[in-house]
Amino acid sequence: AATGTGVDRWATMDDGVRLHYVERGEGPLVVLLHGFPQYWGAWRRQVPALVAAGFRVVVPDLRGYNLSDRPLAAHAYDVTRLAWDVAQLVEAVGATRAHVVGHDWGGAIAWAVAARHPGRVERLAILNAPHPSAYVRALTTTTQPLRSWYVAFFQLPWLPEALLGAFDSALLARVLRHGPARPGAFADEEIGRHRAAWRRPGALKAGVDYYRALLRAEGREGRRTARRSAQVLAPTLVLWGMRDRYLHPSLCEGLERWVPDVRVVRFPEASHWLMEDEPD
Repeated sequence: AATGTGVDRWATMDDGVRLHYVERGEGPLVVLLHGFPQYWGAWRRQVPALVAAGFRVVVPDLRGYNLSDRPLAAHAYDVTRLAWDVAQLVEAVGATRAHVVGHDWGGAIAWAVAARHPGRVERLAILNAPHPSAYVRALTTTTQPLRSWYVAFFQLPWLPEALLGAFDSALLARVLRHGPARPGAFADEEIGRHRAAWRRPGALKAGVDYYRALLRAEGREGRRTARRSAQVLAPTLVLWGMRDRYLHPSLCEGLERWVPDVRVVRFPEASHWLMEDEPD
C-alpha cells in the first residue's frame, strides 16, 4: 500500500519477527530509526528532503512498535537483537551498506549497529542518543541518573504500560505536546497518529520492554558486549538539542575517545525532540 511518505513493506527477521517499513526514493540507502515512544512517522519531515537529495530511504517501525510484530518476552528487545534487526534489514532490502540515522532509542541502536556490524554502515548520524560508553561515564560524573529516573520505574511489572496507556495515552500525548522547545511542534493530527500506534495491543508494553531488557540478565550481557565493542569507525555526525531534559549535554562531549571520525553540531534552543524542533 502506498502512503503519502512512501510504500509500505515488510521484512522477516531470522527469529520470525516481521518488521514493517516504509520505502521511498532511489539511490544510496538511508535507514532512519525512530525512538520511544514514536514510530516510523517520526521522520515524516525528513523523508521528502532525503529523497529529493537522491537517496533511497527505508524507515522501519522498530520491533514492538506500530505495525511491526511484538514478541512477548523482554529479552527479545535486547540491544544486540535490535542491532541485528537493522543489519538484516539492510540485506533484506537488497543492499550491503547503508547510511544509518537514529534518534533516541533508534540512536542507541544505530550506535550498536556501527560498533557490531561495521560492514553494514557507510556513515552514521545520531540525534540525541548517547554513545553507550559515554552514558556509563555520565552516570557517575553528572546528574544523568536523576534525568534517567524513568528507566528504573519502567522495571516494574505492568504498571508503567498501564500508566502510559491510561485515558488514551494522555501522559504520552502531553510529553509530545509540551516536551519540544518549539510550541506546536507536534500538531494534533500527528499526536492522533501516534495515539493510533500506541493503541495497538501490546505496543506500550513492547516500548517499555526496551528499558527492561537494559537492566535484566540479558541486558547486562549486552551492556558488557557494548563496552567491549565501543569503537565506531564509520564517519559520524552527532546532532544534539541542548535543552534535552532527559539526556545531560555532556553526553555529546569527548566522543573522539570512541569515535575517531566524529563531528558534533549543537542546537542551543532545541530539546530532545530535535526532528520536530529543527526539522530542516
